[in-house]
Amino acid sequence: MSFIQNPPSLGNQFRDDRVLQQYLGRALPDDVLADLTPALDRMGNLAGGELYTQQLAERLQEPRLVQWDAWGNRVDRIELTPLWQRAEEVAAREGLVALPAEAPYGRHTRIAQFALVYLYAASTDLYACPLAMSDGAARTLLASGNRILIDRALPHLTSRDPARFWTSGQWMTETPGGSDVGLSETRARLENGAWRLQGRKWFASAIASQMALTLARPDGNPAGGRGLALFYVETRDALGRPNRLTVDRLKDKLGTRKLPTAELTLAGTPAELVGEAANGVRAISTLLNVTRVWNSIAAVAYMRRALALARSYAGLRLAFGARLAQKPLHADTLAGIQAEFEGAFHLSFFVAELLGRSETGETSEQQEALLRLLTPVAKLFTGKQAVAGVSEALECFGGAGYMEDTGLAMLLRDAQVFPIWEGTTNVLALDCLRAVGPTGLAPLAREVSYLLGALKDTRLVAISARIQRAIESADAWLRKHAGGNGGVLEAGARRFAMTLARSTAAALLAVQAQWSMQQNDLRAYAALNRFAAGGLNALEDFDPAVSALLVTER
Repeated sequence: MSFIQNPPSLGNQFRDDRVLQQYLGRALPDDVLADLTPALDRMGNLAGGELYTQQLAERLQEPRLVQWDAWGNRVDRIELTPLWQRAEEVAAREGLVALPAEAPYGRHTRIAQFALVYLYAASTDLYACPLAMSDGAARTLLASGNRILIDRALPHLTSRDPARFWTSGQWMTETPGGSDVGLSETRARLENGAWRLQGRKWFASAIASQMALTLARPDGNPAGGRGLALFYVETRDALGRPNRLTVDRLKDKLGTRKLPTAELTLAGTPAELVGEAANGVRAISTLLNVTRVWNSIAAVAYMRRALALARSYAGLRLAFGARLAQKPLHADTLAGIQAEFEGAFHLSFFVAELLGRSETGETSEQQEALLRLLTPVAKLFTGKQAVAGVSEALECFGGAGYMEDTGLAMLLRDAQVFPIWEGTTNVLALDCLRAVGPTGLAPLAREVSYLLGALKDTRLVAISARIQRAIESADAWLRKHAGGNGGVLEAGARRFAMTLARSTAAALLAVQAQWSMQQNDLRAYAALNRFAAGGLNALEDFDPAVSALLVTER
């Protein structure tokens, strides 16, 4: 009989994750970790077992838009895949959106929530997308102070009962403007005391959600972002019919194909004003800040999933007389992916920590500035790393990594959404420049100095000097160009943000390495060593006029 290769397999994704366990051991009080562990263990078992098995079995299934019923009624019903229906039930029961509202662990609640999300995300076909928007919508409604909408929607968004649980969409993107939402053409008209929306949304994720937050321009408002207002919409009326909106089609996407994303036409859709009748972009920023943290956590979850499968395969596959795991070059390749993953992991969870402190009022002005700066930095960094890391991991399988029926190719297609959803790398890099503000890098420099000041092991102290130099270089670059040629500053924004990301991630890895070394474990130190060797400072002075020659064909 011919040879048949055993496929890679997953175990309990919590018990098998050294990075997550050691981070939680350092970041959480013992009583919080003890209380949280059963939920983590439960989610880890689902993620590596039932949900992953169902995900592979449903590889070819996709959501379907049913626009008409048998009698000619427009119904615009989305038929979801069985895994998405199961993912909704798990998310509700485990409180993936409810936890921040319940806040059982105070400022540590966000760490607990995102630890569960991290385990859940890669096994549920991007159901984290509607959950992220629901979490963001809940925070946005609370921040608005709109008691009517809070009382109406929050009990559903934060319910642990699958029968009462709602998710929220987020409708911003239109054909004239993607990232430039100020070009939105959707109109809002006040008719007999009620708002009605007219327009077309080109990209509406999670269209099966029961509600959405959307931007529209009230009649008479000026052009641009300030003239937009934030509105609350329910997608179905009291009889379950489309609420004066039509789903024109589902988007045909590269990846995230299990996530139903639609083009919508709003035709007098009833809506409620969330806050004031202007400044909607500012109002929805609360939602964006939350969803960007979710994006970062999901990105590192996908890196971890690809690594877990590649590591399993390396222990199974025989080539040239030995297991792949025993081949020095293969082992070195896996080590490189692991180091980049660990840097991305610690940066993402640090932002989750900052978010938790901010929401509970246990934060300083410096930490608020850090949260504003590091949210876009972490999102852009982890998005790029997810694509690169998953791609490298798939190569570890050879031809099998390129095959759709192994379930591996889907990881790469889905990972490509992370640098695009909730702001591309360039958009986030510009957000990073805006977040720096008049204080410059002082809050980040102080935080990094504080983190590195706690290091005791001489090997870590030696690396800390490189981290400090990278931060100082970024600060000097910013000071040099802040008052001069705006083109140079904008052209270097991505490299500036990447320098901040890599140096901050390295500092956080160093803190984890110090803790782990005290537990007689050198693996976090090894990750730091390898991560730092990949470079911390991406800044060089490039003349934009010279660079422009590279994009000119003739």
